[in-house]
Amino acid sequence: MSGLPKRQRVAAYAVILSGERILLSRLSPAISADELWTLPGGGLDHGEDPRDAVVREVHEETGLDVEIGETARVYSAHLPGVWRDGHRVDAHALRIVYDGWVPVDSPAPRVVEVDGSTVEAAWQPLASVLDGTVPVAPMVLEALADHRPYRHQRLGAYALVRREDAVLLVRISARGFHTGSWTLPGGGVDHGEPPRSALVREVREECGVECGVGELVAVHDEHFSGTAPSGRFEDFHSVGLVFAATIEDDAEPRLVEEGGTTDAVAWVPVADVESGALPVLEVVRAALRAAEPRRSRSS
Repeated sequence: MSGLPKRQRVAAYAVILSGERILLSRLSPAISADELWTLPGGGLDHGEDPRDAVVREVHEETGLDVEIGETARVYSAHLPGVWRDGHRVDAHALRIVYDGWVPVDSPAPRVVEVDGSTVEAAWQPLASVLDGTVPVAPMVLEALADHRPYRHQRLGAYALVRREDAVLLVRISARGFHTGSWTLPGGGVDHGEPPRSALVREVREECGVECGVGELVAVHDEHFSGTAPSGRFEDFHSVGLVFAATIEDDAEPRLVEEGGTTDAVAWVPVADVESGALPVLEVVRAALRAAEPRRSRSS
């Protein structure tokens, strides 16, 4: 095969996961006579940055706007004797594979490019890819074997606000982890932001009221994997600082956040939390338990 014309191709691809699904493109019959799915992506144009190339290629093949991680893995494949453009060549493929994600409310994927190398785009069950039910190019399995969810650790500040026998809670929207569950108002602490200042800001943004921040009553952490509001699949570690907080007696909390991770605000009877009548995150129960001795001493 040494006398064959040498062809080297550099291409960029993305592993795009959403829950238990992976976004794939089906190769055209001109590329593969049998049904075969691969990662969305493709060849770099001359002088094109690989990150720009994969964003362009994913859009052409799936119609979706992808965001790309900071790092990538590079795979090398020497393919002597393969057919390219009607001729046998000594091919060398360099494949740059990024971690990618699309917004959770993205439309269904569809092919945009005309007469390209792919004819269909779809979310495929990850289990069906791994067990061979969905036929995929070897690159897909190779990239999945090396793929690790993005590790994200977040510090948050949360408010435990009581009014008689009720506690102020917010409900998590379809854009957040644990959709439909209730939790304490609050959220992530920005870089360099004092946690108490972050809590005042978050309560204002979620509930439309100003709060006074008291003592720290609990530190709660949670570790799980899932799809973030951005669409990125993450190995997520949340560390939450729960502060006792107060609002004015005549203040009426209400939903003010639009399109975020909160879709309802309400005073919830503590009895409903303790009985399990309402789906709540464990941080709510942990905060109520931690605060009860202080509440008993003050009464």
